[in-house]
Amino acid sequence: MSTVSRASLDQKLAMAKRCSREATLAGTKAAAVATIASAIPTLASVRMLPWAKANINPTGQALIISTVAGMAYFIAADKKILSLARRHSFEEAPDHLKNTSYQGAGRPHPAFFRP
Repeated sequence: MSTVSRASLDQKLAMAKRCSREATLAGTKAAAVATIASAIPTLASVRMLPWAKANINPTGQALIISTVAGMAYFIAADKKILSLARRHSFEEAPDHLKNTSYQGAGRPHPAFFRP
């Protein structure tokens, strides 16, 4: 059984704060791009298409744009968190687990894959 030191907890907390800050920044960038990318066609279609002009009020327009921005934020932030977690877990892994190359017994396939 190992004990957890104060320094290791502080280091993990600092890493978690840095990762969440990076994820927030990535999500914000994605939301800004998605807002512009969804606002232009939404507002243009409401002005040009008769069906959209008759059926999509300003609340609906805002709902379309904000939904796209919210989805982009959470998807980008989640992808960033997962990639950082994967990278950090690989960095902290023991050396025998970091070697991902296949060291087979000289046979190209297991016996059940042979034709």
